[in-house]
Amino acid sequence: MVIASAALLAAAVYYAGLCAIRPFAPCRRCRGLGQIERFKKPHLCPRCHGKRLRLRVGRRAFNTWQRTRQAGTRPTPGGL
Repeated sequence: MVIASAALLAAAVYYAGLCAIRPFAPCRRCRGLGQIERFKKPHLCPRCHGKRLRLRVGRRAFNTWQRTRQAGTRPTPGGL
Protein backbone atom coordinates (compact mmCIF):
# COMPACT_ATOMS: atom_id res chain seq x y z
CA MET A 1 0.00 0.00 0.00
CA VAL A 2 2.87 2.37 0.82
CA ILE A 3 4.61 1.57 -2.47
CA ALA A 4 1.43 2.26 -4.45
CA SER A 5 0.91 5.57 -2.65
CA ALA A 6 4.53 6.56 -3.26
CA ALA A 7 4.23 5.65 -6.95
CA LEU A 8 1.04 7.70 -7.28
CA LEU A 9 2.66 10.66 -5.55
CA ALA A 10 5.75 10.36 -7.77
CA ALA A 11 3.58 10.30 -10.90
CA ALA A 12 1.67 13.38 -9.74
CA VAL A 13 4.90 15.28 -9.01
CA TYR A 14 6.33 14.25 -12.40
CA TYR A 15 3.19 15.44 -14.24
CA ALA A 16 3.14 18.74 -12.31
CA GLY A 17 6.78 19.32 -13.24
CA LEU A 18 6.07 18.44 -16.85
CA CYS A 19 3.16 20.92 -16.92
CA ALA A 20 5.42 23.62 -15.47
CA ILE A 21 8.33 23.01 -17.85
CA ARG A 22 6.44 22.12 -21.03
CA PRO A 23 2.84 23.42 -20.79
CA PHE A 24 2.09 22.54 -24.41
CA ALA A 25 1.92 19.06 -25.94
CA PRO A 26 1.37 17.88 -29.53
CA CYS A 27 -2.26 17.84 -30.62
CA ARG A 28 -3.75 14.37 -30.19
CA ARG A 29 -6.01 14.60 -33.21
CA CYS A 30 -3.43 15.53 -35.85
CA ARG A 31 -0.41 14.13 -33.91
CA GLY A 32 1.27 17.53 -34.07
CA LEU A 33 1.09 17.90 -37.85
CA GLY A 34 -1.56 20.66 -38.01
CA GLN A 35 -3.52 18.89 -40.73
CA ILE A 36 -5.79 15.88 -40.96
CA GLU A 37 -6.99 14.01 -43.99
CA ARG A 38 -10.72 14.07 -44.78
CA PHE A 39 -12.07 12.48 -47.92
CA LYS A 40 -8.47 12.02 -49.12
CA LYS A 41 -7.76 15.79 -48.93
CA PRO A 42 -5.68 17.60 -46.30
CA HIS A 43 -7.67 19.93 -44.05
CA LEU A 44 -6.75 22.16 -41.14
CA CYS A 45 -7.05 20.31 -37.82
CA PRO A 46 -10.32 21.36 -36.14
CA ARG A 47 -8.96 20.77 -32.63
CA CYS A 48 -5.74 22.82 -32.73
CA HIS A 49 -6.61 25.02 -35.78
CA GLY A 50 -3.27 24.21 -37.37
CA LYS A 51 -1.19 25.40 -34.38
CA ARG A 52 0.05 21.81 -33.80
CA LEU A 53 0.01 22.18 -30.01
CA ARG A 54 -2.53 21.94 -27.20
CA LEU A 55 -2.45 23.08 -23.59
CA ARG A 56 -2.05 20.18 -21.16
CA VAL A 57 -4.97 19.40 -18.86
CA GLY A 58 -2.89 19.97 -15.73
CA ARG A 59 -1.68 23.36 -16.96
CA ARG A 60 -5.24 24.36 -17.89
CA ALA A 61 -6.40 23.44 -14.36
CA PHE A 62 -3.50 25.40 -12.82
CA ASN A 63 -4.27 28.49 -14.94
CA THR A 64 -7.94 28.34 -13.93
CA TRP A 65 -7.02 27.99 -10.25
CA GLN A 66 -4.59 30.89 -10.52
CA ARG A 67 -7.14 33.17 -12.23
CA THR A 68 -9.78 32.32 -9.62
CA ARG A 69 -7.34 32.97 -6.78
CA GLN A 70 -6.28 36.32 -8.23
CA ALA A 71 -9.89 37.38 -8.75
CA GLY A 72 -10.77 36.53 -5.15
CA THR A 73 -7.70 38.00 -3.45
CA ARG A 74 -7.83 41.57 -2.19
CA PRO A 75 -5.12 43.88 -3.48
CA THR A 76 -2.46 44.84 -0.96
CA PRO A 77 -2.66 48.35 0.52
CA GLY A 78 -0.32 50.76 -1.18
CA GLY A 79 -0.26 48.77 -4.44
CA LEU A 80 2.83 46.70 -3.61
